[in-house]
Amino acid sequence: MYPAWGAGQRGKRVDGQELYGDGFGVVVIGAPALAVAARDAVHQAGGRVLRTIAWASVADEIGLQAGRPLLLVDTHGAEPAMMEIALARIDAVATALDLPIVVSLTTAEIDLVAAMLLGPKVEMLCDASQTELIAALAVAGVSNSAAAMLHAHFREGESERLRRLNAEVARIAEALARLSVQEEENRRGGVGDRHQSFHGAPARSHPGDADLVRRMIRARRQRDGFFGTGLFEEPAWDMLLDLYAAHLEETRVSVSSLCIAAAVAPTTALRWIGKMTEAGLFARQPDPVDRRRAFMVLTQPALEAMRGYLDAVRRLGTL
Repeated sequence: MYPAWGAGQRGKRVDGQELYGDGFGVVVIGAPALAVAARDAVHQAGGRVLRTIAWASVADEIGLQAGRPLLLVDTHGAEPAMMEIALARIDAVATALDLPIVVSLTTAEIDLVAAMLLGPKVEMLCDASQTELIAALAVAGVSNSAAAMLHAHFREGESERLRRLNAEVARIAEALARLSVQEEENRRGGVGDRHQSFHGAPARSHPGDADLVRRMIRARRQRDGFFGTGLFEEPAWDMLLDLYAAHLEETRVSVSSLCIAAAVAPTTALRWIGKMTEAGLFARQPDPVDRRRAFMVLTQPALEAMRGYLDAVRRLGTL
């Protein structure tokens, strides 16, 4: 165990945040057997370990440290039942104190960890090497330290960026819906009410859309058979297609299944799931019968955008 971050070790404060004079501060959460490797990774990334917390002690010890440290959560070797309780506590404290988190996990733990910790300030590393972990810690640590030092009016807030992204998604959905209405009026030979068409009803799903989207997904995967893997990676679009098909089929998609649909490495897929959630396109829904799993769904703006897109390309004759 490493000592708690005591009063005699504290650095100066800037804008109410604690700065650490010997590199950025990290609180490590994981099995005691992994403490040495975690400490080495933190030190090589340029940080310092403020405290290590075993899974059984999370409820009592998480949140006792001063300032806004980075949390390193290593799930290897943890018991699922104990980890489930601890992750919920970590999420509550990290959300309340606005703490960034780096998680090192296995593929088998994707659903459990994502059900508890998926968020814009969480970096998930699946089956990562020590080098990948060091790199992630360095980036997260520097970003966290910089956030504490920059004055608020020199940087755009997260809420403002999310507002702009949501506004852009809504604008695209409305534009596609408007295009569909205008094209339908032209096909019928009428001029129509321009003011009314501007606020036209959103595009609606067609009966064969689910089969159409699945065929689009299969066609995208067939390219790899001819050109090899890694040339056509577009995880955001692959996940949009998969979630839209699931919506039409009235089925649910777990986080681990969505990672598979992304057709990229799990760490990359998890990063994109976080980005799409932050952008207001994906939403996480807890499993009502198993809190250790969550499902991903498209938000309403994303659904409208997908309906509008399919309607537009269908009218163009490209499907």
